[in-house]
Amino acid sequence: MTDAPTFPDPTYRDTVLAPLFEGVKIHFADHMDAIDRAHLVMLVDTGILSRADGARIAAALRGIAADLDRDAQTYTGAHEDWFFLVEHELRARLGDLGGALHTARSRNDIDHTVFKMALRDRTARTLALIHALADRLLRIADRERSTLIVAYTHGQPAQPTTWGHYLCAVAEVLLRDAHRLCEACDALELCPMGAAAITTSGFPVDRAQVATLLGFTRPMTNSYNCIASVDYVTGLYSALKLIFVHLGRVVQDMAFWSAFEVGQLRLSDALVQVSSIMPQKRNPVPIEHMRHLAAMTAGRCDAVVDTMRNTPFTDMNDSEGEVQQAGYAAFAGGDRMLALMEAVLRGARIDGARVRRNADAACVTVTELADTLVRAEGLTFRQAHHVAAQTARAAIARGVPLGQGFDAFADAFRATAGRDAALDRDAFAEAVSPDAFVARRDRLGGPAPAALAEALIRYREDLDVLRANARARTDRHAEAAAARAAAFAALED
Repeated sequence: MTDAPTFPDPTYRDTVLAPLFEGVKIHFADHMDAIDRAHLVMLVDTGILSRADGARIAAALRGIAADLDRDAQTYTGAHEDWFFLVEHELRARLGDLGGALHTARSRNDIDHTVFKMALRDRTARTLALIHALADRLLRIADRERSTLIVAYTHGQPAQPTTWGHYLCAVAEVLLRDAHRLCEACDALELCPMGAAAITTSGFPVDRAQVATLLGFTRPMTNSYNCIASVDYVTGLYSALKLIFVHLGRVVQDMAFWSAFEVGQLRLSDALVQVSSIMPQKRNPVPIEHMRHLAAMTAGRCDAVVDTMRNTPFTDMNDSEGEVQQAGYAAFAGGDRMLALMEAVLRGARIDGARVRRNADAACVTVTELADTLVRAEGLTFRQAHHVAAQTARAAIARGVPLGQGFDAFADAFRATAGRDAALDRDAFAEAVSPDAFVARRDRLGGPAPAALAEALIRYREDLDVLRANARARTDRHAEAAAARAAAFAALED
């Protein structure tokens, strides 16, 4: 007759329970302690536990926090997980009373509350970096309102605009992404505590009090939803992913613009590495690091969301410890990328001479020549487009800037309109000037100084709203921590 197997099986211990135990030590133990204290305050205030028993449990919890060397703890299998380790410590100090703290709660509602609290901390840090990057974008955009660049479409030079105009486009997307992430954070502010295993309990718990003491805005309403829904995970990581998908596109532009053949963007020397063998090389490798960090962050977000696919709508481990911890790598990599991008943009500059040469070589102002012919000469747009195209082809064939193509323009105009153009050489040169091109684009959203200044005001207001929302969250969490500490201390008075 063989002995019955004992829990935990060594393989299960080493592959599942021990890693989860280590994860709780690193990521969740402080939050679990906060939940213990808030729950104890509520049990006493509602009369579920007597004040005398509450005082004894409070003293024991304080003693465990002081005496237990968290870092020295290793998983032995003596206790299934960290929760049972703490309960064992309570019972060692209090006897059967040590088990009273678990009245009207379950590991189910504790787990999801812990996970939300951990994600609140991480999103707060990430949002702060997003706000800093948005602020940097707007500062540079304001400073570089008149700094010309060549804008590209389909990999080809298209039209002149300004560095400030481009960066405002990036900021506008980033601000929308920040709002998406902020809205996803709203689900983190709904407290699952009091749901217990699935259906709440028969005890007169005060769920709102626990939610307030833990810094949540309110309890999540449906108790089944508290332990079954994972939309706080899927929504958050979906919103986080989009930030890095979108910033990755900007990084790709930076790689293209800093290539030798384009050369309109130049990184700070402090962010450029040299070749080990080719001394002429100036490698902007931080761009590559931003690109792979953005891609890895987006991929890690996908992995978390995809893990939820086809899981049952109930409490299940697929959304818990290991998956939660795996997702934190997305925040860590994303935070590195955001910080690096802010530093790269801070030190980058536009090579104005290269911009002018590229603009001249590609005749990027020819759209304004066509527009001018419609306004000033009364041609239809299609006629004007034909004249402009003929003029640009001639300039490119001769290898001269478009501004030197007046004779070709005059011939093309005469052939199309059957008369000489009223535009003289000076008016023609003005029509194809990059600076004039930008100045005329003074409509809403355009790169002209007045339009860009108006947009910058709106973006600043938007960023101020985001920062105020973030401050309100962090202030509420801090105030709750202070109130919880005071209420817990009062139990022992």
